[in-house]
Amino acid sequence: RHRPAYAPPARFMTLDDVVMKTAATLGVVAATGAVAWIFNLGGLAIVGALVGFVLALVISFKQSTNPALILSYAAAEGLFLGGISRLFNDAFGGGIVIQAVVGTAGVFAGMLVVYKTGAIRVTPKLTRWVLGALIGVVVLMLVNLIASFITDGGLGLRDGGPLAIGFSLLCIGVAAFTFLLDFDMIDKGIKQGAPERFAWYAAFGLTVTLVW
Repeated sequence: RHRPAYAPPARFMTLDDVVMKTAATLGVVAATGAVAWIFNLGGLAIVGALVGFVLALVISFKQSTNPALILSYAAAEGLFLGGISRLFNDAFGGGIVIQAVVGTAGVFAGMLVVYKTGAIRVTPKLTRWVLGALIGVVVLMLVNLIASFITDGGLGLRDGGPLAIGFSLLCIGVAAFTFLLDFDMIDKGIKQGAPERFAWYAAFGLTVTLVW
């Protein structure tokens, strides 16, 4: 008897797998974020952001399902979120952090309803549009970061002015539509019988969008 050319996955991915892996990933974000908040590690926020960005690129291009790599990304983002939240809390008061968390949860819930009801269908054209907008926003953020080292305020995308408000609204809009791509990827993965480990990549995608 000939052995099969490939070994089928021990188990296929389910929605429960995605929920559990996402919970684990967000748990690491919350834990490291709490440490950064308690010990006032706002100065390390930029380090967490840069490390998280590099890890996100590696995971995305390789479509890695390595739990250690994905949880390391979560830890870096937790350091960034906890540190930057503490800075904003000290500067503007605790309300701004709570508003950000509630707003993120609201956008997530809203886009899940939009996806499940079919109000907006994920088509190849929509996918190309969202990915193009996402790349454009990321490039602008990087250019603004580099410019901030040269001139105070950079391009003005984070100084609280009209341009900064408009850019923030654009980021929120792109992030909201990115949720649709995440939901569609998970849905297709389950229907097409993706291996269980793919749930880690799905959890990574949701975490990236939630953090953003």
